[in-house]
Amino acid sequence: MAEEPKKESDTVKLISADGHEFIVDRKAAMVSGTIKSMLSGPGTFAEQALNEIKFREISTNILEKVIQYFYYKLKYTNVACEIPEFPIEPEIALELLMASNFLDT
Repeated sequence: MAEEPKKESDTVKLISADGHEFIVDRKAAMVSGTIKSMLSGPGTFAEQALNEIKFREISTNILEKVIQYFYYKLKYTNVACEIPEFPIEPEIALELLMASNFLDT
């Protein structure tokens, strides 16, 4: 009997450097080019099998803000209404920029 292909989960677990776990909709996580490559690329990343990604260099507060942006981006992509500004606190701006650059968002 042939083995059925593994069904992709609707969620992904993102883990910060501090060990905090975020359960995120897969569609939202795919806003990140890096995460998209890890979860659906042609390679065999361990993250594909585990459906979780550990970010050793991204703190909890920065990863939380990045995840908020994923949902913001999903909500306001291809809408005709006025798009509100995404709030970023000045004290986390540099660290957030570095994380978003790494995550290709």
